[in-house]
Amino acid sequence: MSDFVHYVDPEKSDLDTHKNVVDVAALDADHSNADEVAKVREIQQHNRFVRSMRHAEEWLDAKMGIELQGIDRIPEEEKRPPHLINIFLLWWSLNVHVGVIPLGLLGPLFGLTLGQSVGASFIGICLGALCTAYTGTLGPKLGLRAIATSRYSFGWWGAKLCSVLNVVVGGGFAVVNYVVVGQVLSAVSDYTMSITVGIVIIAVISYIVSVFGFALIHTFEKYSWIGTFILLCVLIAQAAPNIDPNAPGFDTGLGYAGSFLSILAINFSSTPAWKIFCLSFFGVVIPTTFSITIGAAIGVPCFLTEYAPYADAYNNHSLGGLIYEIYHPVGWSKFCLIILTFSVLGNNIAINYSSGLSLQLLGYYFHAVPRFIWSLVVAVVIAVLAIAGQEHLETIVNNFVSLLGYWTVSFTIILLIEDQFFRRRDGYVLTAWNQPENLPPGIAAVFALLCGYLGGGVPGMSQTWFIGPIALMFGPDGGDVGVYMSGAITLLVYPIARTIEKKHFGR
Repeated sequence: MSDFVHYVDPEKSDLDTHKNVVDVAALDADHSNADEVAKVREIQQHNRFVRSMRHAEEWLDAKMGIELQGIDRIPEEEKRPPHLINIFLLWWSLNVHVGVIPLGLLGPLFGLTLGQSVGASFIGICLGALCTAYTGTLGPKLGLRAIATSRYSFGWWGAKLCSVLNVVVGGGFAVVNYVVVGQVLSAVSDYTMSITVGIVIIAVISYIVSVFGFALIHTFEKYSWIGTFILLCVLIAQAAPNIDPNAPGFDTGLGYAGSFLSILAINFSSTPAWKIFCLSFFGVVIPTTFSITIGAAIGVPCFLTEYAPYADAYNNHSLGGLIYEIYHPVGWSKFCLIILTFSVLGNNIAINYSSGLSLQLLGYYFHAVPRFIWSLVVAVVIAVLAIAGQEHLETIVNNFVSLLGYWTVSFTIILLIEDQFFRRRDGYVLTAWNQPENLPPGIAAVFALLCGYLGGGVPGMSQTWFIGPIALMFGPDGGDVGVYMSGAITLLVYPIARTIEKKHFGR
């Protein structure tokens, strides 16, 4: 009986053959999964705090049906996947919300025209979607949570770094969402309620929904985008009379090139196998392009033509004030803002859910702590950061979000090379996912990741606090080329480093 599951091309192999290969391997993986669960249960029995948390989780499950499943591998016969179309609809809910609009505003803010802003954003979105769509195919193939698949390239210890970075990535986007919702709720109250109160409200609601797990999240995401989509269409319709699509930008030459590259980099960071890939790719590209185009369009009267009511609303009350000004009359505006407040829930609950699982991947003791506790910790930290950074939304979006792309592109390239080159030949040992001695050491992956970041990301980055020497070649404000350079260096380094690693360690 084989311990391997090899990649099978769905175009060249019938479905039944592929299923048999996976099922046979999955049977051998059961013992490994039992060992993981046994170690976790032992920790829970001997630690009073963890034991009480486990009992609380079981009580919540009995009363309200929350999800108990952690990062354990799901055997083939126990998988209960939602309909494939849910993959497409999930991305709509994650990307059609007011938290994406600030990304669109950056184009006009950087001096790009509406056409240039949308063009740069679209290219970046497509590149980022390729990464998201590809990594999304690995989890179903191996029966693991997506971030757990990184153990087959980064090893036991390197995957912990991936888990931490995944939490940071999700946390960065959640901070933006929390601040935007805080601004929106403040506008609804005619600015009598502080942004901080709005941040706390959305943090609590997002956490409560995320506790119920995978099934409820997919049901919620299936429909939650519809109302937001309609309201954003109304938003652009009401703003249209004040938008000049031909308004000139105020950057030319190298300055234009730098702004274009920076917008491209920022939007790169925001975002059977072929079916999953296609549904994920188009599920990211279409709604994200829609939301960012809305942001770019309403940014034109704010920053390029400086239409006074919009510019003043944005300068005095940021994005929440701008949206409040665009919708009219006042009663309708407040209604729309309240509904849009809930538009970020789809994104936030997915972040809380994913972050809780990522923290469980850090080790047996982390795994022993129930996911709902880690999700609570993440929600509290994000809320605190959002409260601290509520006056600096543009800086957070411009600097932090683009930094995420350096890690994302290198991570995806490493998983791609491992899966399509090394694992195509050797296959996956499903029993090894939680056995450090049978996983790759991870030296090659971590080394390639660091080379990409330090050798490409740093000299190519353009941030408020640092502009790399290569980024400076694209004007005085720089053009962010760190994403592309880090990807290129990782692509060169990993195959060589991994080949050496396999020859030396044999795994």
